[in-house]
Amino acid sequence: MSLSRWSPQTASFPVRTHRSRYDAVVVGTGPGGLAAAVLLARHGLSVAVFEGQDTVGGGMRSAELTLPGFVHDVCSAIHPMGVASPWFRQLPLERFGLEWITPPAALAHPLEGRAVLLEGSVEHTARTLGADAARYRTLMGPLSERWQSLVPELLQPLLHLPRDLPGLVRFGLPALLPARALAGAFRTPEARALLAGLAGHTVMPLEAPATGAITLMLGLIGHAVGWPLPRGGSQAIADALAGYLRFLGGEIYTGAPVADLTELPPARAVLLDLVPRGALKVLGHRLPSAYARQLEAYRHGAGVFKVDYALSAPVPWASPEVARAGTVHLGGSLEEIARSEREVGLGRAPERPYVLVAQQSLFDDTRAPDGKHTLWAYCHVPGGFAGDLTERIEAQIERFAPGFRDTVLARRATTAPAFEAYNPNYVGGDVNGGSSDLWQLLARPTLSAVPYRTPLPGVYLCSAATPPGGGVHGMGGYHAARHALRDVFGMRPRNWPLR
Repeated sequence: MSLSRWSPQTASFPVRTHRSRYDAVVVGTGPGGLAAAVLLARHGLSVAVFEGQDTVGGGMRSAELTLPGFVHDVCSAIHPMGVASPWFRQLPLERFGLEWITPPAALAHPLEGRAVLLEGSVEHTARTLGADAARYRTLMGPLSERWQSLVPELLQPLLHLPRDLPGLVRFGLPALLPARALAGAFRTPEARALLAGLAGHTVMPLEAPATGAITLMLGLIGHAVGWPLPRGGSQAIADALAGYLRFLGGEIYTGAPVADLTELPPARAVLLDLVPRGALKVLGHRLPSAYARQLEAYRHGAGVFKVDYALSAPVPWASPEVARAGTVHLGGSLEEIARSEREVGLGRAPERPYVLVAQQSLFDDTRAPDGKHTLWAYCHVPGGFAGDLTERIEAQIERFAPGFRDTVLARRATTAPAFEAYNPNYVGGDVNGGSSDLWQLLARPTLSAVPYRTPLPGVYLCSAATPPGGGVHGMGGYHAARHALRDVFGMRPRNWPLR
């Protein structure tokens, strides 16, 4: 069957009983699990993937959460890392139904009476920052110019031999700073707020060391490739990966939870798209006690509280240019955002939360009925926090979009415990697979040059609890599968041209 003749609309895959033995078995269909399975299958190995839920996807799922015809992203929504991922860029996912939509602006950050946007080139954005234009060019320009060599360096374990040492040094020096200090070095409220909003994605207090890393990473990628969204919802990414895997001969079994290794068919390699807590349950007493204790000590970070909206009209932003961005950061000034994230770090629900918003339906007409819209919004909360912050989120939206509440047709809130119930990898509502503090950037989930390997021969971890951490990029699965190819199968991993 030639790739050019495959169609996701016409293809069908009959349910089959799995064979008695495979080269490799993968547990979980999140980005890491599917990415690992595709790499192994692309090297000619027989691969089976087992998923506990009835659909594939992990954090890449979409559903009608509010009203019929309104398609919401259950977890992840905007995917700069998906487009920039060195592994996904090698895959023909567009032939399996994936279409990226890139809004004119990567993000918008409203302030009182105005908004700052990250869009286009570094120069374009810098010109909007007044007295901070030169400082912004100096910080972001050299990084965005070498993004194609720098991103692969950043999306792997920190303990590695770099290929772009000059770029890594240029990135690493400001990246080690607390985001509060990085943003505080700017003078204008616009520049300080822009960097603070980026820093909020760390899900850490902005005063924590190395929170500058995500700030810079998301900014440089925004200038390089934008912050795109998949047409039809994030489920399209999972479906494209699954479709390509099946085309390569891989098998996927949904509604098949795995509680112990003995429930899997025999295989030479087993890859687990599970955080340490889940891996401990599946691997059980087989693990050496010292390694098990390291997994038990792995720490999860803050949770999230999310509200999905069905709207009668677009959000009525006070600054109309906000409608040019797929992502909106709501929180006001650097000081306000820092306060919000600090409160979460202290175990308190913030009174005026920093809110991340995605307005996909402005750019993707498949998300809502004609003339209607969706909105995706969440804030950070202490891990396991079960309270309802809907009113606080809506107050922040209304602050920058007066009249927003009048457009709401329906809403659905998801608490941090509900996220964990939906996906056990989201411990306490932590959708990033574990805290990203400085220690766990180095030791994720253990301090090792190859943190994907477990002490059990042929068993690997490939979840967001492995480097490079959370996000829809598949690189944890990519690296884990490459080590499995070398260790178990004695194969030299191949690379394919970037797309």
